Amino acid sequence: PEDTVTGSFASFIHAARPELLSPTVRQRSKRMILDSIGVGLVGSTTRVFDIALRYCRELYPSVAVSSVYGKPGLKLSPTLAAFTNGVATHSMDFDDTWHPATHPSGAVLPALLAASQMLPPNTKPSGMDFLLAFNVGLEVQGRLMHFSSEAHDIPKRFHPPSVVGTLGSAAAAAKLLSLSPAQCCHALGIAASLAGAPMANAATQAKPLHVGNATRLGLEAALLAARGMEANPLILDDIPGCSGFSAFYGVYQPKPLPAPSQHHEFLLEKQDIAFKRFPAHLGMHWVVDAALSVRNLLVNHAGSFCPTLIRSILLKIPVSKYINRPFPSSEHQARHSFQFNACAALLDGEVGLGSFSEGSIQRPQLRELLDKVVVEHPEDNVANFDKMYGEVALLLHSGDILTGKCDTFYGHWRKPLSKESLLKKFRSNASHVLPEEKIETIITLVDNLETLPDSSQL
Repeated sequence: PEDTVTGSFASFIHAARPELLSPTVRQRSKRMILDSIGVGLVGSTTRVFDIALRYCRELYPSVAVSSVYGKPGLKLSPTLAAFTNGVATHSMDFDDTWHPATHPSGAVLPALLAASQMLPPNTKPSGMDFLLAFNVGLEVQGRLMHFSSEAHDIPKRFHPPSVVGTLGSAAAAAKLLSLSPAQCCHALGIAASLAGAPMANAATQAKPLHVGNATRLGLEAALLAARGMEANPLILDDIPGCSGFSAFYGVYQPKPLPAPSQHHEFLLEKQDIAFKRFPAHLGMHWVVDAALSVRNLLVNHAGSFCPTLIRSILLKIPVSKYINRPFPSSEHQARHSFQFNACAALLDGEVGLGSFSEGSIQRPQLRELLDKVVVEHPEDNVANFDKMYGEVALLLHSGDILTGKCDTFYGHWRKPLSKESLLKKFRSNASHVLPEEKIETIITLVDNLETLPDSSQL
């Protein structure tokens, strides 16, 4: 029934129309699509992507339908293409982040790219259809996260894209496939049974699987619903004594999603996205900018950056166990280490793709800096991407103290990347696997997505 929370979501998915997308929403979502494709392309060069791709090719031979990032001429079944492309997107932790915290694009875009190629020629979705489905997937993720105050903080139990992302993928795919309201409802219910991954696998090769599974399993949920599979039609509602989606949250207060009208305002209109400048957990961007700031102070103070002048390095960061890693030993641990990212920024004056190589991680100079790090957790520095800050103080042997602080890094939704910066990031990422002419073609296709007659061209 439409008067249930689940029913209201299903009705919205089915009834949403392109004209509801404001110019701001269209522009923001196209930035997300372009960035996500670039991140997926560079992610296709990683070991974890190679493992996932080899797994799919060897264990699941299938009719070739949908394209794979960074592998010209290679195609897999739609769901496996979604899976591998989702893994690529999150393989470096380089993908976008929203608030409340999740990685929204990687959970939705690969499913839509795969599904677009799956549909028969006479039913291919247009670029505007694609853009609408993408935003439906974002909207569902955002609304679900607002059901719980717990979701506003850096996660402790479940990795958010494995939870809300799976349902967002199902919603987006259901929209692209033109499912009925009842089928949309069942797609959400099926997706809920395929969702969830624990935070303990952060900073391991298993973490990219969370996004790969979210986009794949959401697509599978929509395909199963399209073929008649049913699920609990109250999966999003709060039913005492019988957990549905509430199983993922300690505090759960679901609210209906209003029926789309000409006055509907998508959450993306009010809450922009954070784009990462380097491939690491979002929290690292605060400490890196703070470290770069204090590094400049030391250079001005001493004439150059000289690590021997430093007696200790004080980091003031929020409490978050899985990103407090004093001595990371792998690239994935390094991407989730306040200490490593602060010290890498101090030593090199930047953090980039090469910062997380084994050779970089094991440098003696870097290990010496890590030995000097002391961590504090001020009470006012909360584990929340909208409220936290990073502070790096250098205590010199001379007795001087130099301090750098960042409360809004460049790329945060309060300080968005410029168009030039976003294009520079995309071109740099895509250049690892594509020639220049194809890179520019993708930029043009995404920029003109509303007028694209066949979205499978992407």
